[in-house]
Amino acid sequence: MLTFWKNVLENSPDAYEKAVRARDARIGSFLEFNPTRHLGNAPGEVASAEKHAVLAGLPFGVKDNIAVDGFRLSCGSRILENFNSPYHATAVQRLIDAGAVPVGKTNLDEFGMGSSTDNSALGSTTNPWNEDYVVGGSSGGSAAAVAAGLVPFALGSDTGGSVRQPASFCGVYGLKPTYGTVSRFGLVAYASSLDVIGAISTDLDVLQAVYEVISGADPFDQTSMDPVPSASHDADAAGVASLGYRGKSPCLGVLKPEQLELSAEVAETYQTCLEGFRSLGYEVKEVSLSMLEYVAPVYYTIATAEASANLARYNGVRYGLRPDYAENPEELVRLSRDQGFGAEVKLRILLGTYVLRSGFQDQYYLRAQKIRTAIRTDFEASFGEVDMILTPTFPRQAFRHGGEDMSPFEQKQADKFTASANLAGIPALSFPAGVPKGLPVGMQLLAPAFGEPRLLAAARDYATLYKPELAPGYERPAGEQ
Repeated sequence: MLTFWKNVLENSPDAYEKAVRARDARIGSFLEFNPTRHLGNAPGEVASAEKHAVLAGLPFGVKDNIAVDGFRLSCGSRILENFNSPYHATAVQRLIDAGAVPVGKTNLDEFGMGSSTDNSALGSTTNPWNEDYVVGGSSGGSAAAVAAGLVPFALGSDTGGSVRQPASFCGVYGLKPTYGTVSRFGLVAYASSLDVIGAISTDLDVLQAVYEVISGADPFDQTSMDPVPSASHDADAAGVASLGYRGKSPCLGVLKPEQLELSAEVAETYQTCLEGFRSLGYEVKEVSLSMLEYVAPVYYTIATAEASANLARYNGVRYGLRPDYAENPEELVRLSRDQGFGAEVKLRILLGTYVLRSGFQDQYYLRAQKIRTAIRTDFEASFGEVDMILTPTFPRQAFRHGGEDMSPFEQKQADKFTASANLAGIPALSFPAGVPKGLPVGMQLLAPAFGEPRLLAAARDYATLYKPELAPGYERPAGEQ
């Protein structure tokens, strides 16, 4: 498979562009696509590292809230529709240094706020497995592009599950790294204490190489850090079932049945997945995450509060959409935001401004921060007993466009499995586990901080039982193996 991708840009970029545009006309994963814009960039020293050679020559998509020099940086919003990025995000630059080629910007829910990619102001993206259903969000364009075989991997951002949930809906892998291990320089801020750049792929070797390249401290981001190898790092990297942890079989933590509340299809896939891991030699132990029921309200309190502060910079003065006429500066700001922001973004800004008001901070925001600490403590206690925790990525499969079978409120409540990892700052991986009734279902593995190698090794073990496939109708090009 990778041999094809390594040759496609070098030998036939025009044919590749034509093929992608034809395929993408149905799903709308890209907002902007130009495979030759960065073709021929000189790779840096990292390209010589043998373990990263897998990335050399590979095209990749970038969620359009991550900066790529020469492409727009719209965040799926009219307020930034015509804004062009003047520089590369650190994660993008490191991939270019490794020889990979950014070929386009993928669609997203406006400013990363949504679970469907239906909240984009600039384009419509649909699920390549069934066009009546959403692709997930907010990194839906990236997941759709990978699932449809348009690129071998794509970057996304994950604030409360925005890489993992669309990965689940599209039947691909989605990695959310430990908070701080990937620089946020060049990522447009939504909620700064939760945002992480992650990656989506159908190939675990590619996913691991991407993480290893983009991770590490960055002088442009003072919250960034180098990953800290754990005591079991060698075992993690070599494979879980074969070596285990602490001299014994690896142990998976599972939630109490009453904490799950899953659709029938997801519940059945979850049980099949558990039995699969047992057959691979994993132990399974029930854990109690007592604070799980508070994850969604805590996440939306903190995320919207940070969003209201971060999005205050969009005022129509220095850049972004500006109204044709305004009587005074106050009207300029009001009209710019009214015309530029969509309904979901306005809703979250208003909610965040409310919880930060004088007299309400103690009641809402500060209380949410205290519960966030309790959620982190919950995970720390559980990881004292188990090596990883297995949950569904999302309580159900992809839902239909328009929220006909899942309201916006229900979508937010369903973020409890994914948003918990962001609140705790730990790594999480969504991996394909089945396609009941023609729609993919993903499961999620969570590990202690810096446990990405452990997650990837466990996913490799499970891949011996179930391998991801491209969406039907998007077969790989002739000659690809």
